[in-house]
Amino acid sequence: MDWSTAVRWEISLRLHRPFLAVSFLSAALVAGASGVFAAPASPEAPTATAIKHLVVIFQENVSFDHYFGTYPHAANPSGDPAFSAAANTPAVNGLNAALLTANPNASNPLRLSRSQALTCDQDHEYGDEQAAFDHGLMDEFIETVGTATGKDPQGNPCQARQVMDYYDGNTVTGLWNYAQNFAMSDNSYGTTFGPSTPGALNLVSGQTHGIGATATPGTSSLTGEMTDGSVIGDPQPYGDDCSTRDQVQMTGDNIGDLLNQRNVTWGFFQGGFRPSTPYDPTVSGSKAVCATTHAVGAAIGGTGQWGTKGDYIPHHEPFQYYASTANPHHLAPSSPAMIGATDQANHQYDLTDFWTAADNGHLPAVSFLKAAGYQDGHAGYSDPIDEQVFLTDTINKLQRLPEWKSTAVVIAYDDSDGWYDHQMSPIVNQSQTTEDQLSAPGQCGSNAARVESDLQGRCGYGPRLPLLVISPFAKANYVDHTVTDQTSILRFIEDNWGTGRIGGGSFDARAGSLSNLFDSHGNNHKLFLDGLTGQPLQNQR
Repeated sequence: MDWSTAVRWEISLRLHRPFLAVSFLSAALVAGASGVFAAPASPEAPTATAIKHLVVIFQENVSFDHYFGTYPHAANPSGDPAFSAAANTPAVNGLNAALLTANPNASNPLRLSRSQALTCDQDHEYGDEQAAFDHGLMDEFIETVGTATGKDPQGNPCQARQVMDYYDGNTVTGLWNYAQNFAMSDNSYGTTFGPSTPGALNLVSGQTHGIGATATPGTSSLTGEMTDGSVIGDPQPYGDDCSTRDQVQMTGDNIGDLLNQRNVTWGFFQGGFRPSTPYDPTVSGSKAVCATTHAVGAAIGGTGQWGTKGDYIPHHEPFQYYASTANPHHLAPSSPAMIGATDQANHQYDLTDFWTAADNGHLPAVSFLKAAGYQDGHAGYSDPIDEQVFLTDTINKLQRLPEWKSTAVVIAYDDSDGWYDHQMSPIVNQSQTTEDQLSAPGQCGSNAARVESDLQGRCGYGPRLPLLVISPFAKANYVDHTVTDQTSILRFIEDNWGTGRIGGGSFDARAGSLSNLFDSHGNNHKLFLDGLTGQPLQNQR
């Protein structure tokens, strides 16, 4: 069957100097699109496409230009993993010669080498990111989101100008090779501005508005974490035993609720979710403790000299924010066969549980994977090479499963970390709160053009982010230019498993389709990569 029910909204409301230009493109029905493919008969949950298993690998804090700005051209210095583009590799909207040599910011972008894998974390706050966009001029990154204080994990002083810099195919070699062999987008965005929590919430519900219960343990404050009823910062999940600071609980539905209604198996699998000290129901006041750690920079020689990072990061687990899908005590699944189904774990698991299910022939229909902290790619405590080890290890294993023939992997990111990207995002949702800074202090968009249904504190789309699809059904060596955002993944799930929309102002209703990243014909193509180099492994099946 085709995707005739999927409507692709290409709403473009862009800011240009010297005035705010508003342009709405008409909705286009996607019936008969070349990316459509039919689903075979199967005893599994019915799907609109041949994809019976979706695995979303949700990584941390990378802008598109930071990883793909010079794709497919790498410097290839001696001693580094080499990258040479295949013939007819399509170009991307990246860092052209003018942006590399005469950038409008106070410094030109510079290439980061593999020896510079451990960098400082940049400023990626909701308002500061908007200020960096400077009315769409994209020229205030150093002044507003560059980090000029503190040191990186190796002890090097942070420099604000580093926010401009990028890696190429000699460091993020694995991702570039995936792009060569499968499909990626160069026009995908964070749904709103801001750090990890808004990105994670948008992934699963398309909604950061609707805060229910809150808690501020000790002397902490929710100032800067929320505005006008929307989450804009990184509060932790309300009631999670492993939360330690500002906490909020969200109202409304998420995609887990919709999948449960359709009896579709699913789960969120995060490194370190399994507690180091389990919750004991026989002890009054007992709480689970999440204290497992790994060395920062483990793949590049880190043994603890650059610090350690906790595996479980509470505000990276979006389903824990909702009472309906939370597992506050981090309870283990009742049995391997129940992973993906509803039991005491409530679909929230440790990353090891994903492989237990996969190895026992119970791969859930929809799986969200979150790396342990040291492998999630977040600057300041992770790095692109440790991230690459996680990505390649995961995808290599998935390709060996019998379910691979009906699986799609989406690699996506929660936010940009503030890293420079030259492309202004289309602004599809306006906001006028004290935290907004895009077009004027307290303003994202034009008051005159504001849509009454726009919920406040959700200025978006936010910065441009990488998005790749790896699948037997992914187009090969393909770059899609369709406008998409984090909720395009949500919409794919909704459309493929027939759940309906979230409603209540969710961005899913306007999300662009991922269909153009897919081919209508499956194939047996697989790509096995070395974790450290990102280069193809030989004789792997």
